Amino acid sequence: MTANTELLTVPQVMKRLQLGRTTVYDLIRTRQLPSITLGRARRIPTHALTDFIQTRLDQEAAA
Repeated sequence: MTANTELLTVPQVMKRLQLGRTTVYDLIRTRQLPSITLGRARRIPTHALTDFIQTRLDQEAAA
């Protein structure tokens, strides 16, 4: 992780992906969306969200 990596909250990811809370936590649980835990707070690095979106776009293009 670089020094300028931004960490997003679950609600921020929900808003960016326009998905519900359960779906975002399912993506985290199944390791499709990497995250870290700081205390009791779950955070998703912005690069992980970007990588997730790019992977999904690549999968759609290959289908």
